[in-house]
Amino acid sequence: MRLRSLFICIFTLSLSLVPTLALHAAGPEITAYRLSTCGCCHLWGGHLERNGFQVTMNIVPDMAEYRLRFGVPKKLESCHTAIVEGYTIEGHVPAGDILRLLKERPAAKGLAVPGMATGSPGMEGDGSVRDAYDVLLFTEDGKTSVFHHYPGS
Repeated sequence: MRLRSLFICIFTLSLSLVPTLALHAAGPEITAYRLSTCGCCHLWGGHLERNGFQVTMNIVPDMAEYRLRFGVPKKLESCHTAIVEGYTIEGHVPAGDILRLLKERPAAKGLAVPGMATGSPGMEGDGSVRDAYDVLLFTEDGKTSVFHHYPGS
Protein backbone atom coordinates (compact mmCIF):
# COMPACT_ATOMS: atom_id res chain seq x y z
CA MET A 1 0.00 0.00 0.00
CA ARG A 2 2.81 2.44 0.87
CA LEU A 3 4.60 1.66 -2.39
CA ARG A 4 1.44 2.42 -4.36
CA SER A 5 0.98 5.74 -2.49
CA LEU A 6 4.60 6.65 -3.11
CA PHE A 7 4.21 5.87 -6.81
CA ILE A 8 1.05 8.01 -7.07
CA CYS A 9 2.80 10.87 -5.27
CA ILE A 10 5.83 10.74 -7.59
CA PHE A 11 3.63 10.42 -10.68
CA THR A 12 1.49 13.39 -9.62
CA LEU A 13 4.59 15.47 -8.90
CA SER A 14 6.07 14.63 -12.30
CA LEU A 15 2.84 15.68 -14.04
CA SER A 16 2.88 18.99 -12.21
CA LEU A 17 6.38 19.67 -13.60
CA VAL A 18 5.37 19.24 -17.25
CA PRO A 19 3.88 22.75 -17.68
CA THR A 20 6.89 24.26 -15.94
CA LEU A 21 9.29 22.50 -18.28
CA ALA A 22 7.27 23.64 -21.29
CA LEU A 23 7.47 27.25 -20.12
CA HIS A 24 11.26 27.06 -20.01
CA ALA A 25 11.71 25.54 -23.46
CA ALA A 26 14.83 26.74 -25.17
CA GLY A 27 14.34 29.82 -27.31
CA PRO A 28 16.69 31.13 -29.99
CA GLU A 29 20.35 31.24 -29.00
CA ILE A 30 22.00 34.61 -29.52
CA THR A 31 25.67 35.39 -28.97
CA ALA A 32 26.61 39.02 -28.39
CA TYR A 33 29.92 40.89 -28.21
CA ARG A 34 30.45 44.09 -26.24
CA LEU A 35 33.07 46.21 -24.52
CA SER A 36 33.45 46.02 -20.73
CA THR A 37 32.88 49.79 -20.51
CA CYS A 38 29.37 49.69 -21.98
CA GLY A 39 26.63 49.85 -19.37
CA CYS A 40 23.59 49.30 -21.58
CA CYS A 41 24.48 46.06 -23.40
CA HIS A 42 23.62 43.81 -20.47
CA LEU A 43 20.24 45.59 -20.20
CA TRP A 44 19.56 44.72 -23.84
CA GLY A 45 20.58 41.13 -23.09
CA GLY A 46 18.10 41.05 -20.21
CA HIS A 47 15.37 42.30 -22.56
CA LEU A 48 16.12 39.40 -24.90
CA GLU A 49 16.11 36.85 -22.06
CA ARG A 50 12.73 38.11 -20.87
CA ASN A 51 11.50 37.48 -24.41
CA GLY A 52 12.67 33.87 -24.56
CA PHE A 53 16.20 34.15 -25.98
CA GLN A 54 19.19 32.27 -24.61
CA VAL A 55 21.83 34.99 -24.43
CA THR A 56 25.59 34.58 -24.29
CA MET A 57 27.29 37.93 -23.72
CA ASN A 58 31.01 38.11 -24.50
CA ILE A 59 33.17 41.00 -23.31
CA VAL A 60 35.84 41.79 -25.90
CA PRO A 61 38.70 44.30 -26.01
CA ASP A 62 37.75 45.81 -29.40
CA MET A 63 34.50 45.77 -31.37
CA ALA A 64 36.02 46.49 -34.80
CA GLU A 65 37.03 42.85 -35.33
CA TYR A 66 33.51 41.58 -34.65
CA ARG A 67 31.76 44.20 -36.78
CA LEU A 68 34.07 43.31 -39.66
CA ARG A 69 33.65 39.56 -39.11
CA PHE A 70 29.85 39.81 -39.06
CA GLY A 71 29.50 42.35 -41.88
CA VAL A 72 28.22 45.44 -40.07
CA PRO A 73 28.46 48.52 -42.32
CA LYS A 74 30.19 51.51 -40.66
CA LYS A 75 27.04 53.66 -40.97
CA LEU A 76 25.03 51.12 -38.92
CA GLU A 77 27.38 50.70 -35.95
CA SER A 78 26.17 50.79 -32.36
CA CYS A 79 27.56 49.50 -29.07
CA HIS A 80 27.21 45.72 -29.44
CA THR A 81 27.06 43.11 -32.19
CA ALA A 82 25.29 39.76 -32.01
CA ILE A 83 24.69 36.65 -34.08
CA VAL A 84 21.48 34.63 -34.11
CA GLU A 85 20.81 31.76 -36.53
CA GLY A 86 23.22 33.21 -39.10
CA TYR A 87 21.90 36.78 -38.92
CA THR A 88 23.85 39.74 -37.56
CA ILE A 89 22.14 41.99 -35.02
CA GLU A 90 23.73 45.40 -34.40
CA GLY A 91 22.68 47.61 -31.52
CA HIS A 92 19.48 47.84 -29.50
CA VAL A 93 17.17 45.85 -31.77
CA PRO A 94 13.94 44.85 -29.97
CA ALA A 95 13.35 41.13 -29.38
CA GLY A 96 10.09 41.19 -31.36
CA ASP A 97 11.91 42.37 -34.47
CA ILE A 98 14.54 39.64 -34.12
CA LEU A 99 11.79 37.03 -33.73
CA ARG A 100 10.06 38.40 -36.83
CA LEU A 101 13.38 38.20 -38.73
CA LEU A 102 13.79 34.55 -37.70
CA LYS A 103 10.21 33.74 -38.71
CA GLU A 104 10.25 35.51 -42.09
CA ARG A 105 13.88 34.66 -42.98
CA PRO A 106 14.45 37.44 -45.54
CA ALA A 107 17.52 37.39 -47.80
CA ALA A 108 19.53 39.80 -45.66
CA LYS A 109 22.64 40.07 -43.52
CA GLY A 110 20.75 41.26 -40.45
CA LEU A 111 19.11 44.03 -38.45
CA ALA A 112 20.55 47.20 -36.95
CA VAL A 113 19.56 50.13 -34.79
CA PRO A 114 22.39 52.58 -35.45
CA GLY A 115 23.60 54.72 -32.57
CA MET A 116 21.92 54.41 -29.22
CA ALA A 117 18.29 55.52 -29.47
CA THR A 118 16.75 56.58 -26.18
CA GLY A 119 13.78 54.34 -25.45
CA SER A 120 15.09 51.33 -27.35
CA PRO A 121 15.59 48.11 -25.33
CA GLY A 122 18.43 48.69 -22.89
CA MET A 123 18.23 52.45 -23.38
CA GLU A 124 14.88 53.09 -21.65
CA GLY A 125 16.21 55.40 -18.94
CA ASP A 126 13.35 56.57 -16.74
CA GLY A 127 10.88 56.02 -19.60
CA SER A 128 9.89 59.67 -19.91
CA VAL A 129 11.60 60.18 -23.29
CA ARG A 130 11.63 57.99 -26.36
CA ASP A 131 13.43 58.90 -29.58
CA ALA A 132 11.92 57.94 -32.88
CA TYR A 133 14.11 55.26 -34.43
CA ASP A 134 14.16 52.68 -37.18
CA VAL A 135 15.19 49.06 -37.10
CA LEU A 136 17.00 48.64 -40.41
CA LEU A 137 17.26 45.47 -42.44
CA PHE A 138 20.64 45.39 -44.16
CA THR A 139 22.07 43.26 -46.93
CA GLU A 140 25.56 41.89 -47.63
CA ASP A 141 26.31 44.91 -49.82
CA GLY A 142 25.21 47.41 -47.14
CA LYS A 143 21.85 48.40 -48.60
CA THR A 144 19.20 49.14 -46.00
CA SER A 145 15.43 49.29 -45.72
CA VAL A 146 13.19 50.08 -42.76
CA PHE A 147 12.13 46.84 -41.08
CA HIS A 148 10.19 48.54 -38.27
CA HIS A 149 9.68 52.18 -37.31
CA TYR A 150 9.27 53.23 -33.67
CA PRO A 151 7.76 56.69 -33.12
CA GLY A 152 9.12 59.02 -30.48
CA SER A 153 7.24 60.35 -27.50
